[in-house]
Amino acid sequence: MIELKGIHKEFVNDEVVTKVLHGVDLKIEKGESIAIMGPSGSGKSTLMHILGFLDTLSKGTYHFDNKDVSSLDDDTLAQYRNKKVGFVFQSFNLLPKTSVWDNVRLPLLYSNQKVDPKVIDEAIKSVGLEHRKEHLSNQLSGGEKQRVAIARALVNKPDIIFADEPTGNLDSKSGIQIMEILQKLSNMGKTVILVTHETATAKYAKRIVKVKDGRIVSDEINKVITDGRTLNGNLK
Repeated sequence: MIELKGIHKEFVNDEVVTKVLHGVDLKIEKGESIAIMGPSGSGKSTLMHILGFLDTLSKGTYHFDNKDVSSLDDDTLAQYRNKKVGFVFQSFNLLPKTSVWDNVRLPLLYSNQKVDPKVIDEAIKSVGLEHRKEHLSNQLSGGEKQRVAIARALVNKPDIIFADEPTGNLDSKSGIQIMEILQKLSNMGKTVILVTHETATAKYAKRIVKVKDGRIVSDEINKVITDGRTLNGNLK
């Protein structure tokens, strides 16, 4: 599904060049659950932005479904961002004073699709918030806001869910609930790519890729998950 070869990324500001990624190679198969781990400044978020078509690479090749991403024009990349991937961010990025239902509907409006209320209701139900769909986003707890963000990411039925530090602004109980939802999506066959610096969060993924100083330093199967167990002993 995804193949990166020799990916480099650098930023230029006032003739100052900052090199962030240094020759990253990575393959991701459809249906995989991956955590990209690393400390602040390691390049993990930049890597996710490239994978999610939010940023471009400086050198190397990125193939998505056997297509060279660098050959795609801006309109096609925008379609990819809207239809092929869904994003969940640490800061939720919900519209304030707007209902749960309308927040989840947004990607459908951007894609100029006919809005089917059943599709929106289904996405909201999948995260257990059907009883809150008419509430405004500023009336929700942090955990509920992140559930809305997941429902919004799912409404276009994307190929991949990207989650960037999805538990970073949550208490431990809410964080576990969010990770169990993402794990359930993975078990249903959805490709989930998680970016985090937290070991406890990364352990919900089936594969853990560690990044340091812009390079992949390890890429391992998570035996806890592949053995059929989560941190609390149950795979949902």
